[in-house]
Amino acid sequence: MVTHESLDRIPKLLDGKRMNVPITGSSGQSNADTVFHFHQEGSTVTAHYAGGTVVHGYLVGLLHGDQLEFRYAQLDTNGKLYGGHSVCELEMTSSGRIRMYEHFEWDSQEGSGTNVFEELPAESADEA
Repeated sequence: MVTHESLDRIPKLLDGKRMNVPITGSSGQSNADTVFHFHQEGSTVTAHYAGGTVVHGYLVGLLHGDQLEFRYAQLDTNGKLYGGHSVCELEMTSSGRIRMYEHFEWDSQEGSGTNVFEELPAESADEA
């Protein structure tokens, strides 16, 4: 988990980071093919994402202590809109990358679960 002394680093840790979801809850739609691009200013965190069954998705949230609280909205490949909310815990892996445990609940349909986000390596100038 994120400690209070490492919270000062969170604004610098999340801004510009890319993550995917290698572990998806049973009612989740994001997966390892879904790439999230994060931005952060102070305690405000946003991300846009796409991939897998998600055509377009957006997160907006606030950092509260050692938790990140999000609202999300997304459009899937069938043209259906979905939305919900999440509470997330952050940790640093032994390799120095960010891991996020997202506890989500859909507002647009039945279902909830936990997704695990993993930070992806930085894009090279050729990929960006």
